[in-house]
Amino acid sequence: MVRRHELTDAAWARIEPLLPAQPVQGRRWLDHRTVLNGILWKLATGAPWRDLPERYGNWKSVYERYRRWAAEGTFDALLKQVQVHDDAIGRLDWTVSVDSTIVRAHQHAAGARKKGTDPGRIRRSAGPGAG
Repeated sequence: MVRRHELTDAAWARIEPLLPAQPVQGRRWLDHRTVLNGILWKLATGAPWRDLPERYGNWKSVYERYRRWAAEGTFDALLKQVQVHDDAIGRLDWTVSVDSTIVRAHQHAAGARKKGTDPGRIRRSAGPGAG
């Protein structure tokens, strides 16, 4: 059973080969899929790391893996690989839409006159020696 905010088997099959290998020496890592599911849960819910459900392992271990992978560019590489693959088979739509109705600017940014300014009159500084 796949829970909400977790990787499906199909998604896992696509990204598993792209993740770093388990270390040869030292303690074994927590399963990558479990950690990724924990990261996805945290990012989707916005909850603090300390509130991560126990099924994802120790919150600090999940956070450390997230931080390390972000710093190493692992997530960027995953995204790039998936985009390249999906674009090659025609499953990626590169259409971008920007809704400009929400863009706001201050009235002076749009060239509005300041209060008390006469547009027909040019003000000049008296400068030195004027008098």
